[in-house]
Amino acid sequence: MKWLNQRNEVINNQTIRKFDNLTMQMQSENIILKKTIEFSLLTIEYVELLESQKKFVIANQLLKSATSIGANVHEAQNAESKQDFIHKFKIAAKEVEETKYWLVLCFESKNYPSSNHLIEKLHEIDKIITKIISTSKNK
Repeated sequence: MKWLNQRNEVINNQTIRKFDNLTMQMQSENIILKKTIEFSLLTIEYVELLESQKKFVIANQLLKSATSIGANVHEAQNAESKQDFIHKFKIAAKEVEETKYWLVLCFESKNYPSSNHLIEKLHEIDKIITKIISTSKNK
């Protein structure tokens, strides 16, 4: 039984390394993938701060919309057609708008921690997504 556990550990470590290498390669080649992952991770940290202050409702809404941006951008990488690709990016653009709404609420509320850094990152992502959509439509 011990040999089986050691074998499984080796397989798991190899799988994790392959996944990490693939993720790093994909991110280095595609700026929007990199930026959406970074944004999601920063949002997770911010949401944890909100939750520690018992601000659960907005924290939950923000986490869903913010991480959905990257999920849709990643999903678009395997689109079935040009129209599907554009559609996924349009969904990501809608999630950008919803995320912007939650972040502005946090920013404007006197009882919430600053969300400025996230608003700035989101603005960069928004510009890239908008450009990708317009460029894709013109091809």
